[in-house]
Amino acid sequence: MSTRILIADDQEGIRGAFRLILDAQPDMTVVAEAADGRAAIDTARAIKPDVVLADIRMPGADGIEVARALAGTGIHVVIVTTFGLDEYVHAALRHGASGFVLKRSGPTLLVEAVRAAMNGDMLISPQLTVRLLRERGLPHERPDVVLTEREDEIVVMVAQGRTNAEIAGELFLSPGTVKNHIATVQRKIGARNRVGIAAWAWSTGRAEP
Repeated sequence: MSTRILIADDQEGIRGAFRLILDAQPDMTVVAEAADGRAAIDTARAIKPDVVLADIRMPGADGIEVARALAGTGIHVVIVTTFGLDEYVHAALRHGASGFVLKRSGPTLLVEAVRAAMNGDMLISPQLTVRLLRERGLPHERPDVVLTEREDEIVVMVAQGRTNAEIAGELFLSPGTVKNHIATVQRKIGARNRVGIAAWAWSTGRAEP
């Protein structure tokens, strides 16, 4: 079943570029666009898309207000922005955003952020992750954790900000197999998501921030 997406950005060119990227995916369909935050909220409540991609700075209501307004509706809001300021990241996550991606991160991460949101996970641009985790404190090594050689490889690549598709391509695995390995690693180390895996990898010396 195709993921239904609403794109909210006050720049028509950005909306068009995102539409091209997302509509090219076999499992995604852009069902609506909005040029301001208020229209995004109203349209989302009316048509109930699966995911809203919201710019942080828009007329009417900003992306954080969109996330707050749609919290609890079952609609996932992923913030996509040029501005990676710490206060924006914290506010977005505090108000229920399902991801925070910088526009310069590229099309692959945009697509992965939508898929992560649909899976109940959260994707944050790697450029922002180090700052975020340093502020919150990194998790410590658990002595009882034993990873396989393949799991170790995948942990390092996750910490480098690589997507499942990129990991699968480099290790000659299917994306499903990579996803299963990541789920196993999360269970072993007690991480909630990819950000937690990256933090653990950095704190244990498996990868450098």
